[in-house]
Amino acid sequence: MSLPKAELHLHIEGTLEPELAFELATRNGVELPYADTEALRKAYRFEDLQSFLNLYYELMAVLRTERDFEDLANAYLARAAAQGVRHAEIFFDPQAHLARGVGMGTVVEGLWRALGSSEDNHGVSTQLILCFLRDESADSAMATLEAAKPYLDRIVGIGLDSAEVGHPPVKFREVYEAAAALGLRRVAHAGEEGPPAYITEALDVLGVERIDHGLRCMEDEELVARLVRERIPLTLCPLSNVRLRTVDVLADHPLPAMLDAGLLCTVNSDDPAYFGGYAGDNFDAVGQTLGLSEDRLRELACNSFLASFLEHDEERRARYLAEVEAYEFG
Repeated sequence: MSLPKAELHLHIEGTLEPELAFELATRNGVELPYADTEALRKAYRFEDLQSFLNLYYELMAVLRTERDFEDLANAYLARAAAQGVRHAEIFFDPQAHLARGVGMGTVVEGLWRALGSSEDNHGVSTQLILCFLRDESADSAMATLEAAKPYLDRIVGIGLDSAEVGHPPVKFREVYEAAAALGLRRVAHAGEEGPPAYITEALDVLGVERIDHGLRCMEDEELVARLVRERIPLTLCPLSNVRLRTVDVLADHPLPAMLDAGLLCTVNSDDPAYFGGYAGDNFDAVGQTLGLSEDRLRELACNSFLASFLEHDEERRARYLAEVEAYEFG
């Protein structure tokens, strides 16, 4: 679906398609434990979040140089632009690369070689969000923020991702306070596998401005009322939810009920190479399977721009919103 949209929940490492993985492996002399791209694609089937993360981190071994990160970002931007993405706020996981001996500068400079010219080359404006791995220590997160300081002119905010259960937001209170003091925007994954209380904690302890996923807020009426009242955006990822068994089948997804409740929901792709679809594919899927009207789809697209970190350029936001209103469904 080419409806103009912003993508606010996208892990750049999760856009690594099997073909590019093998290309980079060959370039860097990395041996993958798969016979070919088809065998690797078959491995992109998961039982749960942890089994996905195991493969996700394994394949990062092919990302070594600035050129690798540039190629990864350009491949995503080309696919996203073809599916109507006009603005993307892109997550990256520096700890996963630092642990492999790949420096912060290599990652950021490589990504920026693509993102810095993304509007000219792809028609997509971009921002970069540094995510901390919640199954790593709070000290590691603080060290990562320190390592990122020379690059903060290219990083708009911080996030929190990876295995959620057993790693509550409060664990990262100090690093979020430090990031806030640096003027960074703050988001966090919460309420995907973790309980609704993690969403509340992310808001109250970490001071986040958006909740990534947030699906389980629907189990807490008071929390839903608060999210509606405070207009806290939720960056939902429907195809991801199905692949990771957060929702058994897409027809059971609570998105329609969430919209009916007045929640500011957005639709995103999460890790599209692994979960079977980019942003437009997710819009197609929820439109068809959940029977969303054109007005509802337009609402989701408008929400994505309203939830974007575009306060520095309200003229751009207004232009994107006008594109959504002018869009004609085929």
